[in-house]
Amino acid sequence: MTPTLDAIARPSGGFAMVAMDQRESLRTMFIEAGAGRPDDDAMTSFKLSVAEALGPLASGFLIDRTFGLDRVRAGTLPDGCGLIVAVDLLTQEPGRPVEDTDLDETAFDLAGVQAIKLLLLWRRDARRAQRVELARRFIALAAERGVLSVLEPVVRPTPGEADWDEDRAILEAARELSPLRPSLYKAQVPRRGRGTPDELRRASAALGAAITGPWVVLSQGVDRADFLGAVRAACQGGASGFLAGRALWSDVVGRTDLGRALAEVAVPRLERLVEVVDREATPWRKA
Repeated sequence: MTPTLDAIARPSGGFAMVAMDQRESLRTMFIEAGAGRPDDDAMTSFKLSVAEALGPLASGFLIDRTFGLDRVRAGTLPDGCGLIVAVDLLTQEPGRPVEDTDLDETAFDLAGVQAIKLLLLWRRDARRAQRVELARRFIALAAERGVLSVLEPVVRPTPGEADWDEDRAILEAARELSPLRPSLYKAQVPRRGRGTPDELRRASAALGAAITGPWVVLSQGVDRADFLGAVRAACQGGASGFLAGRALWSDVVGRTDLGRALAEVAVPRLERLVEVVDREATPWRKA
């Protein structure tokens, strides 16, 4: 039987989830931090450290299959923090953004897993209908495997597209994809989190009106300093919380005192975000 969203939610019905499924982009972050190119063991070690530090506060923890899944599943996460696994196959050159994604339909072991997640790059191009079908296949796969589906569309302009408006595209993607009814829709923050609180609330309410079902925001494209306000505005606009990575831990990548840095930098950030979710988020059952 597929679990309900309570499996990755806080008792309040909101979501305070940590994303740690970055792959080549995480290697790039190490290089940009001056720590050199990490090998696979260093990647796994970093992800496990984040899980140990932030898992006790998180309602859900997202990780990829390549770096650390089995060790996280073996007991790194406490009770009350649901395990989410990324099933997206990424087309990405080292040091470059993700260019496209596909669905990993391998019948791997989902023991202890509450949800799977798919990143989908949404564009107004000739493959638009194929991406809708990809999302549909993903949602069906989750249902077949008895786990929740978290759909993460990220909008990108088609090369040469004139008059690109990211916020308009986010709304268009939401109207097209959320009616497919994933368990949870993961949306980009309107206005990239920039603007007055009232402007952000209005933009978030417009996004909420475009989304069918419960939704959360991600932190991609949002400055760390803006993310707390962006989550507050999103929750006031109807969101049920967040699933975020970089806004929590990106500035501790490459630190030699990682445990201390996570405790002093990332944990307090997550604590503040949890307070906002518990106070402001729309419980998923009411979304």
